[in-house]
Amino acid sequence: MLVVSLAGSPSQRSRSGVLLDVAGDWLQRRGVELVRYGVRDFNAEDLLHGRFDSPLVQRFIEHVEAADGLLIATPVYKASFSGALKTLLDLLPERALAHKVVLPMASGGSVAHMLAVDYALKPVLTALKAQEMLHGVYAVDAQISYADAERPASLAPELQERLEESLQQLFAALARRPQPLDPKLLHERLASARWSI
Repeated sequence: MLVVSLAGSPSQRSRSGVLLDVAGDWLQRRGVELVRYGVRDFNAEDLLHGRFDSPLVQRFIEHVEAADGLLIATPVYKASFSGALKTLLDLLPERALAHKVVLPMASGGSVAHMLAVDYALKPVLTALKAQEMLHGVYAVDAQISYADAERPASLAPELQERLEESLQQLFAALARRPQPLDPKLLHERLASARWSI
C-alpha cells in the first residue's frame, strides 16, 4: 500500500504539519509505504505560474497516480484551506484522485473553523474524483504541542483518539482496495491458459 502525505502549510513550523506527521508515522508502523510532500518543497513560481513541466511537480503527479491513498493536512486561513495548497492541487490532472482513499485534516485557532474541511477542502478533493472521502479530522491549535528540547511533538488525548479512529478507517479502506495483479503471475496464468486450450 502506498500513501502520499501532503502538507499544505506554507510555514516552516506548522501544527497541521505535526498532525500529518503523527498520522504518517502511525501508517508507517503498520507497513504502509509513505511518500511525503509539502507545499514548501515546490518552487513558488512553479505553483503560481502553473508549470506542469516542473520536474518536482511531475514526480508529485506520478506518486499521486501510483498511490492507493492520500493524507492531506492544512491550516485554516480565512475560513478556508491554504492558498499555496490550492495552487498545488490545481496542477493535478482532473481525475487524479480516482480510485483513491482520501483522509483530509486541518487545524485552526478555534472550533469556529471546523467546517472548513467540509465546505472548502472536500469539494476540491471531490472535483479531483476522490473515490472514498473519509470524514476528516479537525484540530484546534491548542490540542497540538510542538516538540521542544525536553519532549517530542504531541496531540491532546481526545485529538489523538479521533485521529487514530480515522486512521483505522483509512487503513481498512486501503486494505479493501483491489491489489494489482503481479505481472509475472499474470504472464504465468496466460501461458497456462494457452497450453490448456
